[in-house]
Amino acid sequence: MPLFVCATPLGNLDDVSLRLLATLREADLIVAEDTRHTQRLLARHEIHTPLASCHAHTHPAKIASFVEKLVEGQILALVTDAGTPGVSDPGPPLVLAAGARGISVQPIPGPCALIAAISVSGFDAQRFSFVGFLPRKPGKRRKALGEAIARNETVALYESPYRVLDILDDIAQIAPLAPVVVCRELTKKFEETLRGTATDCAAKLRDRKEVLGEFVVVIGATTPSVADEVED
Repeated sequence: MPLFVCATPLGNLDDVSLRLLATLREADLIVAEDTRHTQRLLARHEIHTPLASCHAHTHPAKIASFVEKLVEGQILALVTDAGTPGVSDPGPPLVLAAGARGISVQPIPGPCALIAAISVSGFDAQRFSFVGFLPRKPGKRRKALGEAIARNETVALYESPYRVLDILDDIAQIAPLAPVVVCRELTKKFEETLRGTATDCAAKLRDRKEVLGEFVVVIGATTPSVADEVED
């Protein structure tokens, strides 16, 4: 039977599709990043499917046990705490292991913080770079960021509240005129979107007593793309 890779709400538990709810109900087992977190979603929609954990540190033997259940004919639904599995979230090891055994892997599309942020940025998204979470060490972080910005296309990244100001300061040094959109707590109660240069957005955050939430930072290109120049 197939392994369903299921996108789940970023924050608002009503951001679900009918297909997602049907899949979670029909599955023999839901494989979740954090079963306690996923249980809140299931309770909201009165779903009683059994849960098992599968996160970034899950032992390969446990991954293999999930694959054996699929081989035996069980239906498994893979979910993470929020958004789409595999997009800076756990999931690839189980997907790869299932695919290697010839098991059908099917997506149940839905919320993704990356795509949500790109959609409200207003920046050209025909071609963009997603760099996930940048390295923590300042030197490696600035190098990776500089390489991404140098591609001269929209760049998106995820960041925690503890380092988002450092990221914005780096952007201000590397591309001071680049337009930036900072999305915080997408779909949640305190969702907000900041716009301006990196310096502008950093100043707005520094005005607060505390920086909280999960962030997606989107950086727009500062010059026309090669394709635009050719068309002109």
